[in-house]
Amino acid sequence: MQSKIIYSLNEDDIQTVALQEVERNLSSQEIEKIKTLIAEKINWYDAIADAINEKINTVSV
Repeated sequence: MQSKIIYSLNEDDIQTVALQEVERNLSSQEIEKIKTLIAEKINWYDAIADAINEKINTVSV
């Protein structure tokens, strides 16, 4: 079974935030410095759990 990507971030997303926060694009080296940290900061479990609890009807037993 092949896994489908549900959500991803790309360099354009990072540059959009950089323009808002530091008023310039980041260099490739700067992006390399922060990309692991971005992944570590994304609380994917809670995001998935919250979405399930918000949008999926559960039946109480």
